[in-house]
Amino acid sequence: MSPPSTTPSPTPPPTLCPALFLAAPASGQGKTTVTAAIARLLTRQGKVVRVFKTGPDYLDPQILAQASGQPVVQLDMWMAGEPWCQQKLYEAACTADLILIEGAMGLFDGQPSSADLAARFQIPVAIIMDVKGMAQTAAAIALGLANFRDDFTTAGLIANNCGSERHRQLIEESLPESLPLLATLKRSEEVALPERHLGLVQAQEVADTLELRFEAAADWIQEAGILPWLNALKPVQFQPEAIRSLPKLLANKRIAIARDEAFSFIYASNLQLLEAMGAELCFFSPIHDSAINNTSGAEPDALWLPGGYPELHAKLLAENTAMIQQIQAFHRQNKPILAECGGFLYCLQDLCDLDDNTHNMAALIDGSGAMRGKRGCQGMQTAPLPEGQIRGHAHHRSRSEGTPPPIAHGIRQRHPAPGEAIYREGALTASYLHLFFPSNPEAIARLFLGQTKQTVNLEAKKYVN
Repeated sequence: MSPPSTTPSPTPPPTLCPALFLAAPASGQGKTTVTAAIARLLTRQGKVVRVFKTGPDYLDPQILAQASGQPVVQLDMWMAGEPWCQQKLYEAACTADLILIEGAMGLFDGQPSSADLAARFQIPVAIIMDVKGMAQTAAAIALGLANFRDDFTTAGLIANNCGSERHRQLIEESLPESLPLLATLKRSEEVALPERHLGLVQAQEVADTLELRFEAAADWIQEAGILPWLNALKPVQFQPEAIRSLPKLLANKRIAIARDEAFSFIYASNLQLLEAMGAELCFFSPIHDSAINNTSGAEPDALWLPGGYPELHAKLLAENTAMIQQIQAFHRQNKPILAECGGFLYCLQDLCDLDDNTHNMAALIDGSGAMRGKRGCQGMQTAPLPEGQIRGHAHHRSRSEGTPPPIAHGIRQRHPAPGEAIYREGALTASYLHLFFPSNPEAIARLFLGQTKQTVNLEAKKYVN
């Protein structure tokens, strides 16, 4: 198929918007709680706050989206590319009163790290630190983080879990004038976010509880006196990327996507890319619906089973035999199916849940899945599919066994050992990998078209979706 030619649109001028990068020395310091608190505080004052999350995280963005009332996009310069990240920040800056970016793990962890992202786009960094059990040492750690590199600006320290006024004084007196204490946050159980084995609990499961916690967190951060400083943040200049139209490679194609309590690990950017390429998207619930095309009579051309928590809903998934039969029939028609992580577990013959109960699954591919205490093959990887290389990541606490020989393994970002196994059964592509579609739109189009031996040429090198 020959795509239409692409013509660059005139590049718009840069725009200005205040921005703040919220980072920490490690995980578990309160980054998401503080970011959500700031977002809710300013949102209830009528401001538009656009929040981004560093890295491939699915759960934190759900929380931050509810707190801010705005979509949250993941930013990762390896997985998505610098131009893509630049364009997303520019688009947000055009409409926002403030941009917040929550870091991942520690400030310098990973390649690229949170510090790399902050430096690349010249966004000032506020260091969030749980100071429970230390005083002057908190200042020493913050100063070490601020001075470790000289290519980004550190705005100051936000001291979380501060026990008393004297505790605050000890920290503040130890900080130089160049690294101010922006706020001290008192210990509060009212603002803590619920967690489970893969991270935070999904926002949709605790929406009402979250609202109470967001409101309490907004009061919590306001009482700390940070609001005047936030309102005085200087604007950052955001440059647009050269925009090229994206050929409608998936025009007139209908893609059915599983989305419910069991399957929710879906990048909004993936959905936007599919629609930008012309696809019609429809959603269904493998738990609650009896048919893939439950919302419309039209038959889908392809199926996407994303990741999520099938292990928490395995019994309900197994009991919905009508849906399993539908998916099996779809597979027998040799229509393209992409199954990622939790979707991959659903495609196996059976799944052992967290209570050691085994339930029948869709049986599109041989093998069994089971939960385990340790994490599986983690981190950023490239999927070398026949359709092309697509970047993504893995994060799971389950294992599969008895599966057929894989067609390939993921290529780890910075490690020579093989990554996740990738399986191909008919038109089914299954793996633990979560793919980031904008990393290779051509390959994604081929995957959902089932064109493993055809070439779909894209003239555009950069995409806006």
